[in-house]
Amino acid sequence: MEKKSKRKKKKLNRVLLILASICMVSFAAFFLFLEQAVKPIEAENTQAISVQIPTGTSTREIADILKDNGLIRNTAVFRLESKAKGYDGRYKAGEYILSKDMSMLKLMEKIISGNVNTVRFTIPEGYTLKKIGEKLSEQGLINQELFIQELQSGEYNYEFLKYAPQGQFRLEGYLYPETYDVYTTASEQDIINRMLLQFDTVFKSEYYDRAKELGLNINEIITIASIIQGEAAKEDEMDLISSVIYNRLKIGMKLQVDATVQYVLDERTDRVTTKNTEVDSPYNTYQNFGLPPGPVCSPGKKAIEAALYPADTNYVYFVAKGDGYHAFTDDYDQFLKDKNAYIKKTFGE
Repeated sequence: MEKKSKRKKKKLNRVLLILASICMVSFAAFFLFLEQAVKPIEAENTQAISVQIPTGTSTREIADILKDNGLIRNTAVFRLESKAKGYDGRYKAGEYILSKDMSMLKLMEKIISGNVNTVRFTIPEGYTLKKIGEKLSEQGLINQELFIQELQSGEYNYEFLKYAPQGQFRLEGYLYPETYDVYTTASEQDIINRMLLQFDTVFKSEYYDRAKELGLNINEIITIASIIQGEAAKEDEMDLISSVIYNRLKIGMKLQVDATVQYVLDERTDRVTTKNTEVDSPYNTYQNFGLPPGPVCSPGKKAIEAALYPADTNYVYFVAKGDGYHAFTDDYDQFLKDKNAYIKKTFGE
């Protein structure tokens, strides 16, 4: 009996030892899982992601929002950590600029802190970097010098900037024209990032595919879109103006568009003169063949779509008619007649 009892005791000890080992391994695996789950999704990815947390959103719903935006790996861990840190039910509604290089704790702290006061500004379609900077400065949102430095050398991780020209004009055309609400404490980098983020939202994946179909890179598309934006007063003519640009490029004809000359003039004029068209600049399409090095303003969605989907025409000329619309033709003599009619109507010459 005593031997039998000893055998049972040894067997029980082995079982307990096995169970203890299993528990230890399980706990180790669990803590390893937790450690991995709270780490940043992509430690080097600083691209801004705008996240809206509506009023009354629960911790569970916030976890789902963060997961849907690719900011956390596991919603259950977020809820568990929120309870452990006493954050559950204390998160604040608002709009947050987050990124994948933020750990789960950093995300929690950002949302628990809540929104600061916001200020609204509007950038119209067709504004240049210079005009954007002036407007933001007038509203007291930026320091002009810091803004210019950020435009030239700030680091922004966006696919569409891959082909952007380097130097002071590298972000021309990419600060999307829109109405924005930003924190009053937003830095120059925050504001620029927010506008680039909006461009990234508008420029859909299908636009990248279409650009490839046309044999153009994104910078070339936005350059064309900016010229269209600068020339068109009416949206329903944008695809026609686009067709003129493409037709001229196809036959190796200079674009000769006023918007590119206006871009390099010290002061914008009501009328581009022959002297203006002689300005020495790679952006001057009266003097240079092909597209300028980059965009000449910030185009809106309609201009971007027109650059991607030009009308099917033979037009190579267009001239303003004085009512916001243009006369289009493929005949040079007709173009001269249209041009003279416009000059006479507008300037009485």
